[in-house]
Amino acid sequence: MWNIVEHHLVRYGGSFAPRLIEQARGSYLYDRQGRKILDFTSGQMCATLGHNHPAVVQAIHKACEDVLHLFSGMLSPAVVNLADALCQLLPPPLQKALFLNTGSEANEAALRMAKLHTGGFEVVGLSTSWHGMTAGASASTFVSARKGYGPAIPGNLALPTPNCYRCPIRHCQDQCDMTCLEVGFDLVDRQSVGAYAAVIAEPVLSAGGVVEPPEGYFQRLQSYCQERGMVLILDEAQTAFGRLGSFFAFEQLGMVPDILTLSKTLGGGLPLAATLTSDAIEADCYEKGFIYYTSHVSDPMPAEVGLAVLRVLTSHNLTERAATMGACLKDGLLKLKDRYDAIGDVRGRGLLLGVELVKDRTTREPDPETGAAITRRCLELGLSMNITALPGMGSVWRIAPPLTVTHEELDEGLAILEQAICDCL
Repeated sequence: MWNIVEHHLVRYGGSFAPRLIEQARGSYLYDRQGRKILDFTSGQMCATLGHNHPAVVQAIHKACEDVLHLFSGMLSPAVVNLADALCQLLPPPLQKALFLNTGSEANEAALRMAKLHTGGFEVVGLSTSWHGMTAGASASTFVSARKGYGPAIPGNLALPTPNCYRCPIRHCQDQCDMTCLEVGFDLVDRQSVGAYAAVIAEPVLSAGGVVEPPEGYFQRLQSYCQERGMVLILDEAQTAFGRLGSFFAFEQLGMVPDILTLSKTLGGGLPLAATLTSDAIEADCYEKGFIYYTSHVSDPMPAEVGLAVLRVLTSHNLTERAATMGACLKDGLLKLKDRYDAIGDVRGRGLLLGVELVKDRTTREPDPETGAAITRRCLELGLSMNITALPGMGSVWRIAPPLTVTHEELDEGLAILEQAICDCL
């Protein structure tokens, strides 16, 4: 089997994990040898309800009996009902929905709408952002994957990420005062040719090291946008649908974005994404001839799954559960920090947490080698972890179990992590 992998599969993000996964249920994966692996990344941060949730499986069966795919100009009841259910969860400005497949697509559509609506083309992102792999989304992705692919789309500019553990402008430490935002926009204004279109940002920068901007940051960012006639796009690929302890992260930020993009957590493990905006922006874009026509826009099958995900989230109060379980997990991680100097910082909210590894707590020198070794040892012991290693910026575990995770599973994961730390240190 691995000979086939070696001979025929393109390696698209480093090496593949050294196990073939044959089954997945709840918080666990099972390889071909029947070994059980606790999944602390919810797949690719998508399996919010755990793997193969019965409601998701049932929705797939229903779609197979009804309709899987249609001409892109046609609609199914599932798509209409999903739009209604989703918009009922959102405040009045965000009442127009477009359903796509991936976060990259959702951000691509959002950026096209912002450019068409404003008449500008300049897009500002944060310096450790991840918004996707398609042309527009990747041009606004600054955390990695930029070098070697030729020029990005013109007009993309970066703001310093407000990471108070590693201040990007060497100004503050452990208490961000948002000088980075002020300095960042000074630089943006000097580089701009006056064709402002949008700012795109994640409420928590996940691939960028689970960085949570300080309180009030997004309100001030929105005011900068309004002063320049820019649209503010929030990319909630990983933060929506309960993971942070509320249905949407922006509910905790004291503001509402002009455009909201959703993906990953909406599909429960299947490809489903959405771009949402206001009546006014949608109407203006429609009048100007907005086009975002793909083979699988408004597909019925993932829409059925999205409806099932929303029903489970609401009926099982998983947002409150994420807040409770996240607090327990963070407490356990902080106890590990107290015992092991290799852990420099624990941060995040709900069930999206980051653990940064360092060689020295005083200098905060990153330790990606130890982080990678512990990650490998965790997998050997039966725990799947995700590590983000950014040259010069840190080595951070992203920990995001399913919202259905139990106390026993959290304890098991923490015990395996501690064993791996002991084995490697």
